[in-house]
Amino acid sequence: MNKRTSFLLLAFSSVLAFGSVNAQVGQVTRLMTKDLPDVPGKEGMVESVAFAPGEASQPHRHNADLFVYVLEGSIVTQLKGSSPQTVHAGEVFYESPTDVHSVSRNASETQPAKLLVFYVKAKGAPPTVLLEKGEVSGRQGSARLVRPDLERAQT
Repeated sequence: MNKRTSFLLLAFSSVLAFGSVNAQVGQVTRLMTKDLPDVPGKEGMVESVAFAPGEASQPHRHNADLFVYVLEGSIVTQLKGSSPQTVHAGEVFYESPTDVHSVSRNASETQPAKLLVFYVKAKGAPPTVLLEKGEVSGRQGSARLVRPDLERAQT
């Protein structure tokens, strides 16, 4: 194999690897980051995450407490040690910093889904850590699905 062919193969495989990683995280738009003066060393952050039909993210965890509201569509979410759950538009769920998110995908193959995510995290910490397959087996999940209509009725 000559140098030119090797270079082209390396370049092509790099594009494929880069594209597949980016294609599996959803379209993230940071809307706001703000220091929390009443909680020293912490900041709040708000992002929207759009999932194309059938799109899924790779396993990950967050350096934050997360409060997630489904704006449109439905998401299938699963934390390590928990069963998958489908969360629909108008519903919310929570993830702790110790949770490993093994499944996060758009429940529909034909319709987009969009989330509004509110983080409370250590100032300057990266909000999300992508995990390799071997890293997914170490932590347990504790997500709690909250239905706003039921929460209001109970309070």
